[in-house]
Amino acid sequence: MRADRLVAVLLLMQARGRVTAADVAQELEISVATARRDLEALSAAGIPVYPQPGRNGGWQLVGGARTDLSGLTATEAQALFLLVGPAASIAPEAKTALRKLVRALPNTFREHAQAAAEAVVIDPASWGAHVKERPELVRSLQDAVVRRNRVRLVYSGRGHQPSERMVDPLGLVDKDDIWYLIAWTDRGQRTFRIDRVVAAQATDETFERPEGFDLSTAWGEIVERMEERRSGLTATVLMDQRNVWVMQDRLGRNCEVDGEDGDRVRLKITAPTPLMIAQELAGWGGSIEVLDPPEVQAELARLGRELTDRYSGIV
Repeated sequence: MRADRLVAVLLLMQARGRVTAADVAQELEISVATARRDLEALSAAGIPVYPQPGRNGGWQLVGGARTDLSGLTATEAQALFLLVGPAASIAPEAKTALRKLVRALPNTFREHAQAAAEAVVIDPASWGAHVKERPELVRSLQDAVVRRNRVRLVYSGRGHQPSERMVDPLGLVDKDDIWYLIAWTDRGQRTFRIDRVVAAQATDETFERPEGFDLSTAWGEIVERMEERRSGLTATVLMDQRNVWVMQDRLGRNCEVDGEDGDRVRLKITAPTPLMIAQELAGWGGSIEVLDPPEVQAELARLGRELTDRYSGIV
C-alpha cells in the first residue's frame, strides 16, 4: 500500500468533505476495490475516517479532523510543488505521486500548484552524454534506510581486499554522479562509496536512528573534512581579471581571490599535490604566472618539457 496514495486520499477527503470509493478511484486512477481498501486502512490506522451508509452516503473525516498537509496555504503549496515538480521529470514514481497530490488539493490551489510543478525540468545529463541510470544497489540501500534494516555490506576500500561488515544505513548522497552511503558501524559513523560496494544484503534486524542525526549536516561535515585533505598545498597565481571566473568555475572552493597585483588578479589555488595543481594550470600556458611554491613551478616546467619533446617536430 503506497503512503503517497493514502496521503492523497486524506487530502481529497478534506477538500470534498465526503467521498465514495468510486470518487477516490476516479481521481487517483485506481480500482474501486483498491480505493475501498485504502479507506478501510485509514480507518483501521486510527484516523477518524468512517463510512456513512445510505443512498447519499460515502466516507468522510468525522469531527472536522484535518491533516497537516491539507493545512497548506496557497504560497506553501506552490513552494512545495516547485521543489517536487523537477523530480517528476526524472522519476516516474514522483510523477505519479505528484499527479495524485495535485488532484487532492482544494480546487483554488490546483492551477497554481500544477503550474509550479511544471515550471522547472531537470536534465541530469551533461552535453553529449546519456542520462545515467540510478544503480540498482542504490535502490535497495535506499529501501533499507527507509525501513531501518541493518545491512550486511561487502566493501572493497582503496588498496584493500573486500571485507564484510554489518552497518546501520543512515542515508545516501549523490554528489557529482557518485553515490555515497553514510552508515553507523561498530567503529562509529563511516562513509562508503557505492561503486566500491561488492555486495549488500538487507537483514530482518532493525536499528534505531541516532538521536539528533541529520543527513544534510552530516554530509556537510564530511565534505569539509574531505576538502581540507584535498587542499594540502596552496599555489599563488596571477591571471587576467577576465579569466578569473573561468578558473573559479572549474576549481570551485579550491580557487580563491587573494587581491590584485597591477592589472592582474592574485589567486590562491589549492590541491593535494604540486602535480595536481600544475595539471590544472598547464592548459593556460603563458597567460598565467605561478609565484609560488617552487614545487608547482618545477612541475609546470617538467610538463612543458614533455610536451616540447613530443611535439617539437610538428610544424
